[in-house]
Amino acid sequence: MAKNRNTFEKRRREMEKKRKADEKRERRRARRESGNESEEATAPPAQEVE
Repeated sequence: MAKNRNTFEKRRREMEKKRKADEKRERRRARRESGNESEEATAPPAQEVE
């Protein structure tokens, strides 16, 4: 009896989705970290209100 290839295809699709999600998460993290550094460097100093 031949094995059903659908299970392998489903696993392959799930693994591809997970890989893409991981890459996206990493891009967001890198963008957030680089964004925080640039905001601190370009932000004017806080002025005190008396």
